[in-house]
Amino acid sequence: MRRIGLWQEEAPDPERLRFTRAFAGDTMTFEQWLQFIFIARVREIVAARGEFPSRSQVAAQAVREFDGFDEASGLISLLSEFDSQFDV
Repeated sequence: MRRIGLWQEEAPDPERLRFTRAFAGDTMTFEQWLQFIFIARVREIVAARGEFPSRSQVAAQAVREFDGFDEASGLISLLSEFDSQFDV
């Protein structure tokens, strides 16, 4: 995300963390959700040796969000690999 210019140095305002829609679509951009919600949550689950959800569709959303942004193809591939771990 850094390499393709999608990384943000500062976290969004706390009120943006009170989202109600999937991928925080009502309060932040998809790339903000990836950085501040998704990545943070994956790290928490790994650190706690917790359980991941039974399925994930983050790559499908990335395809929609990054349509026409060719630089995101590598990111989409990584997210597809992540999803494939759960959609078996």
